[in-house]
Parts: sequence; C-alpha cells; structure tokens
Amino acid sequence: MKTIRLTAAQALVRYLAAQNTLVDGIEQPLFAGIWAIFGHGNVAGMGEALADCREALPTFRAHNEQAMADAAIAFAKQNRRRRMMACTTSIGPGATNMVTAAALAHVNRLPVLLIPGDVYASRRPDPVLQQIEDFSDASVSANDCFRPVSRFFDRITRPEQLLASLPRALDVLTDPAECGPVTLAFCQDVQAEAYDYPDAFFVPRLRLPRRPRPDRDELAEAARLLRAAKKPLIVAGGGVLYSDADKALTRFAARFGVPVGETQAGKGAMPFGHAMAMGAIGVTGTSAANALAAEADVILAVGTRLQDFTTGSRTLFANPDAQLIGLNVQPFDAGKHGGMPLVADAREGLADLAAALKDWKAEADWGAKAIQARAAWDSEAARVLAPSEAALPDDAAVVGAVRRQSRKTDIVVCAAGGLPGELHKLWEAGAPGSYHLEYGFSTMGYEIAGGLGVKMAAPDREVIVMVGDGSYLMMNSEIATSVMLGLKLTIVVLDNGGFGCIDRLQRATGAPSFNNLLASARHETLPAIDFAAHARSLGAKAVKVSGIGALEKALRAARRAKTTSVIVIDTDPREGSGVGGHWWDVAIAETSTKAGVKAARKTYETARTAQKLT
Repeated sequence: MKTIRLTAAQALVRYLAAQNTLVDGIEQPLFAGIWAIFGHGNVAGMGEALADCREALPTFRAHNEQAMADAAIAFAKQNRRRRMMACTTSIGPGATNMVTAAALAHVNRLPVLLIPGDVYASRRPDPVLQQIEDFSDASVSANDCFRPVSRFFDRITRPEQLLASLPRALDVLTDPAECGPVTLAFCQDVQAEAYDYPDAFFVPRLRLPRRPRPDRDELAEAARLLRAAKKPLIVAGGGVLYSDADKALTRFAARFGVPVGETQAGKGAMPFGHAMAMGAIGVTGTSAANALAAEADVILAVGTRLQDFTTGSRTLFANPDAQLIGLNVQPFDAGKHGGMPLVADAREGLADLAAALKDWKAEADWGAKAIQARAAWDSEAARVLAPSEAALPDDAAVVGAVRRQSRKTDIVVCAAGGLPGELHKLWEAGAPGSYHLEYGFSTMGYEIAGGLGVKMAAPDREVIVMVGDGSYLMMNSEIATSVMLGLKLTIVVLDNGGFGCIDRLQRATGAPSFNNLLASARHETLPAIDFAAHARSLGAKAVKVSGIGALEKALRAARRAKTTSVIVIDTDPREGSGVGGHWWDVAIAETSTKAGVKAARKTYETARTAQKLT
C-alpha cells in the first residue's frame, strides 16, 4: 500500500479538495472553498496546510466567525445543497462564535463543515490560552457547545482518526435526510502531527445526492387518500427546491388541479403566475393560501418540517376531517402532526404519486375557488405595494419599491424581523432560487453575510439584501468583505429606530412599548446613527434617501454601480401591512395588572382552543 506522509491538517485539506459533485451535468469541486479566521489554535496547522492548497481549495478571510459561517450556509442553500463550504477558527471565542451559525444550519437542514481549533490532545501546556476548564470532566472543551447543534460531531485527537471521521462527515453533509452541520473539533497539536496516510484516501470522489423512492404500501395509502379528497392542498417546503423538484411540483399541481401554498424555504417552487400558485402559507401567508388551508381535507406536505409559522401554531388546517400526508426524505419530518408518512425524495415521490393517481383530478369547483381567492389576494397586495407618499413608509411600501425595480433574475435576501413576513406574502419570486430567506432560525445579523454567500453562489446575478436597522447593527462587518472580494451587493437598510417587529408584537400582547425601540429603552441620549456614513467607512457606496420615489432612484443607481451599495431609508415602526397572515401562538401573561394584557390573554385563550395537538 502506497502512503504519503502529511500533517493531519494537510491530510484534511487534501481530502476536502478531492471531493466532487455534479451541477447541471458539470463536475465541480464539492467544496468551493474554506472561510478562515486564524488564531493560535489553527494558524500553525490549518493555516500552513491551506496556504499550500490555495488553488484547489481557496481560502477566504472574513471579519466575524458567525458571519463567515452564515455566508457558507447561504452559499450551500443557494446551490440547493449541491455545493458547500468549510469554516476554520481558533479555539475559544473564535470557535463559539460559530455556534449560532451551526444552530441555523441544523434547523434549516443545510450543510456546512465547521473546523474549530481545540485544546492540546497531549495536554502538555494545560490550560492553554482560551481553554475552558471543566472542574469535573477534563475531556470537556468549549467545542462541546457544538454537540447539540451538529448532525455529526467528532474531536480529532489523533491524525489517523481522519481516516474514519472524514468519510463519515462527508456522508452526513451530502445525505439528503441527514444533511446539516458537521463539526470536527481539531486539537491544535494534532493539526501539526504527521502520519503516513494511504494514497487511496485522496483519490477524487464524485458525490451525488441519494434519491430514495417511496415504500410501496405508503405510496398506495397516499394515493388512496388523495383520490378520496374533495379539497386537496399542497404545502411546498424547502425540500422541493433541494430535490430539484420544482418542475415536478408544477406539473403535478397543473395535472391534478391541486392548489399550492409555499413555506418561507419553499417560496419560488411554483411559478408566481401559475393558476394553482396561492403564494405564501401560514402566519405570514396570503389570504388565498390560508383560506384554502382552512377548508382542505387532504394536505400533501412536500419537503417541509411543518414548523409553527407554516401551520399557524397547529390551527391553520381547520377542517376537522383534514388528513395530512408527509412526503419527506427524512422520516422524522414525514410523520409530524399525526400525518401519514410518505418517505421519499421529493422529485421521485411526486413522480411515483402522479403515476399512482392515474386519471384522478381534484374537483373543478375547488380549482375555481383557488383561482378566485388568488385574484382577490392580488388586489389586496397591489394596494399595499403601491407607491406611498408617506413621510415614513411602512415595510410593505419599501418592498413594493424594491420589487418594482427588480428583475426576474435578481435574488432577494433577508432573515429576521418584520421584513420576512411582508416579503413572504408580497415578493414575486421570478424563478426558483430568487427568494432567499433564513427563517428557520430567524437569525438577526444573517442578512448581509448571507447575501455575501448568495453572491458567491450566483456571481452573475444581482443580489438585493433587505435588512432592518437592528439587524444591521448586530452584524455588518461583511460589507467590508464584499468590497474586498469584489462581490457586489445592494443593501437596503430600513431604519425604524430599533426592533420594530418585536415592538409591534409586544404591543399586540397588550403591553406598552418597552425596551425594543431605542426611544422606549433606557437612555440618556438617543444615538444619532448615520448608517450611510458607517457603510462608507467599510468601503461601500452609501446614501440615505427620503421617500419611496428617492428610494427607487437610488436602486437604479445601485444596479449600475460596480461595488456594494447601501441605501438607507427611515420607515414607520408602528404597523405592518395588515393583509394576509394568520394567528400565531405567543403565550401571554396569565396574570397581570395591565388591562391590555388581561384582554389579550382572553383572546389568546379563545384562539388556543382551535389548536390540533394530535
């Protein structure tokens, strides 16, 4: 057996560079690169190895560890999980900064390889700088924080462990059912240790997604339920896109006359103007999708984990006889809410289900009702999207302006706050992949870093990031990275003076505004934050505008610009668009001295009686 003597870090880097995938029939490296912020826990080992492999596995430098992991995750999502990136940090705060990103990837079922430095396996210098010491367990390090938010975790304490650990890591990262973050905590002394690795370990490997077909009995039962349905509805989740099943879904909906509602992750799976496309569903859904969901007797949930924003906290599917079919590659998700599981790849599952249904078709009255409901919703949406002359426009008016100035090939990126709700309902997704929202973990600060990852995945497309002032202040450093890498973004900052979304939620529970808007937080002086000046200091072009007309003019200028542009506009924090939507379970204080809270609690208790807990 031929061997090659390498450090453990060199072996890891060489192995990653040997992994390949197919994208649109073209073989490409599975790993597009590795994000690295070096410190004493990884600069001597991983840093040395990466410097020698910079062509095969490019290294990108970021300004914040959470942000670089967010960018890596966004890259994988935009590539429908076909390609991915890795991230390496030092031990201590560099490592733990990535824990939030790991949780984000875990919730959203997205692949990212995290390689935080770890303590000395030999323990020679114990305790090394930044080492967390557990008084009762000497094997614990800060990286144990990654265990609950990783699909696979290993601590590399010997160089030869990579021979077993790396293949397992790649199996998880590329498996459609197990997919999620992998953490390899890499002891810093082991990174530099050499071992005689078999040459065969580094032979290039092509990794293709597994496409499991449905079980025969589950398929027969799903077909039976659908053939008996009078008011069927499809809920399309992110799994539709990750499976490349969007065309199969469109054919299925058209052939059988079944309307489709989309989750945040599934938005764009159906062409916007399709007769059966009802748009967003759930708490942030359209009136069309939600009205049909209330009547549906069979719900085919495709590639969705059915979180509470999709199900209206288990109240949306109000028909007492409603039955759920969970078409999902992951059994854990397929059997949720007492549904009949149909465990399969979304594309293969839809194809086999279509074959089993043969000449069945939903009743014509149901399809006609769906078309009428969508027309009524379009009128509602047009009203709130229309140009506004208000001195402080609301989020919907800003969405309308950005939508008018966008093209079908553009990609909109957003995450937490009130904007995702308005975008989910009101944004026209021109094509699959043109709507990129992180709403599984709803991570403030994801937007700009996520936009950077999206631009890396789609460098020839315009990427528009929409972000609130609160989220911008949490994480904005990757503006500088986008400028440094020549990856142009258009960033629209909506300044409503704080955490406007949560302030609205707080007031909806009957409580007064408290500690969310800057004006209602403890302060001596309100900060006069100049977001445009801040963005310019990071290297971007930036301008503050007043009004919707000026915003649209600035958006046109940003499209012509060669580098990242930031456009700031003041907005109204008080209310949302008021259209669409559904109840969401937010527990309200059972006892309070406030009359508003008492009234809200009564309303809450009434609404909660509609929840289906099985």
